[in-house]
Amino acid sequence: MISTTWRRELSSSFFFKGKAPKEIHAILKETFEHAASYATAKNWVVQFRRRDFSTCDTPRPGRPKRVTTPEIADQIHDLILEESRISAQSIAEQLDISRERVGATIHKDLDMRKLSAKWIPKCLNADQKRQRCQSSEQLLELFRRDPNDFPS
Repeated sequence: MISTTWRRELSSSFFFKGKAPKEIHAILKETFEHAASYATAKNWVVQFRRRDFSTCDTPRPGRPKRVTTPEIADQIHDLILEESRISAQSIAEQLDISRERVGATIHKDLDMRKLSAKWIPKCLNADQKRQRCQSSEQLLELFRRDPNDFPS
């Protein structure tokens, strides 16, 4: 398959021969199995008229996309281990990454979810389940002894 760069260069040669965008698009469709759309050919001609014959993408404005690295995932996990009730917004602010990236990392990479304002693993192992049951039973027993000790 021929790259977009080659199609653009070929289009510029037809532009120099005085071809219109429709003609250039027709030639590209005849020549290539996957031709550029008419709108793309038309945009290329507009750029050629401005003397822009570059074949590489120019930098675009906006925030660069960042991928989650293992280091960032570890930092997020460490923050959650320090304070299980931490919000995703707070994590995002501390690590200077987007709230959406934090959420995706927590849910997809760390496989955790929020339950009763706490981040917990989606799948608990047998020891974790047993520990949670024991803690819950102890709290329930304390509550039964003296409900006034618990804030309402």
